[in-house]
Amino acid sequence: MRAINIDDLRSAARRRLPNVIFEFIDGGAQDETTLRANRLDFQRWRFRTRVLTDVSKRDQSVTLFGQHCASPLILAPTGLAGLLSRRGELAAARAAEKYGVPYCLSTMSTCTIEEITRETTPPKWFQLYVLRDRGLTKAFIDRAKAAHCTALVLTVDTKVQGPRERDMRNGFTVPPRFTAATLLDFARHYAWLFDVALGPKITFKNFIGTAAASTDAVTITQFIAGQYDLSVNWRDVEWFKANWGGPVMLKGILSVEDAKLAIEHGADGVIVSNHGGRQLEGAVSAIHALPAIAEAVGDRLEVVLDGGIRRGADVVRARALGAKACMIGRSWLYGLAADGQVGVERALEILRDEIDTTLTLLGRPTLAELDRNSLEYVA
Repeated sequence: MRAINIDDLRSAARRRLPNVIFEFIDGGAQDETTLRANRLDFQRWRFRTRVLTDVSKRDQSVTLFGQHCASPLILAPTGLAGLLSRRGELAAARAAEKYGVPYCLSTMSTCTIEEITRETTPPKWFQLYVLRDRGLTKAFIDRAKAAHCTALVLTVDTKVQGPRERDMRNGFTVPPRFTAATLLDFARHYAWLFDVALGPKITFKNFIGTAAASTDAVTITQFIAGQYDLSVNWRDVEWFKANWGGPVMLKGILSVEDAKLAIEHGADGVIVSNHGGRQLEGAVSAIHALPAIAEAVGDRLEVVLDGGIRRGADVVRARALGAKACMIGRSWLYGLAADGQVGVERALEILRDEIDTTLTLLGRPTLAELDRNSLEYVA
């Protein structure tokens, strides 16, 4: 049956993937209260509709760093998309290109920067962690520039990896601890098995030929875990800005104080995010943090929301609260797991159509007409 919403794609992903892989993309840190809050807190904002307005011509396009985007959607950077579908990042990039929205490639992708940008057209963004090895970091920046990526997304909330207990229970750790039951579960999922497990070896391809010195995903993961720079601070943002030369966005901002510091140190945008509830358990939800941050920075930064988007109505709420656009992570991963590129396209189609329906019924035909008066907070 054709998926009619993102939850349908999630159900299809659960059926196609072995449990350990599904829970890797579906789960969060520890008790997962932040993961749940990312969704539940959207419901605290209810719509205030306007009637007898002309909604015959609707427009959900936005401009980000001078580039036209057909919808206020960005495919968020997610590591190991190739575990869900062969060459998963490329499938996502092609879907984003078809729907006219940016795709942000993760440092921890299973396709290289060059592969993605060679086989698709801009806009493409590149996400980077702050690594202790600045030579390696600079090499990534240079490669992304040479590949004509248009924005650099610096993830700032991952000095250590959050404790994801589903992965611990399932043996999805470094090194992996898969049981006989896990391997049997792999064997039962024939479509995934032949597409991914029996396909080309999964590895973090951006690191091949670097100081990681291995094509083995586990070894590279161990290397990266030791590369997170715990001493990184705001002065480093200036280093990234100087070496990149283009728009730099900070991903993982949850406080007004940090948003203001982002301005002081030369960032061009902030992504209001708690890493999908996968880092600090108990952190505030992204949508809860958004209004104060957007109000504090005004038009001095591009503000993007990342976290909990499952409906087009969520995107409309975020826009009304000050976000220029929204990143989607699990939503496109569910589509990818369900049906490859076609599934990612379906996720984008669902959200685009739901945004359009929401704007129509809300009586505000363009994103520019959305503001706090479009919503009412219900405690």
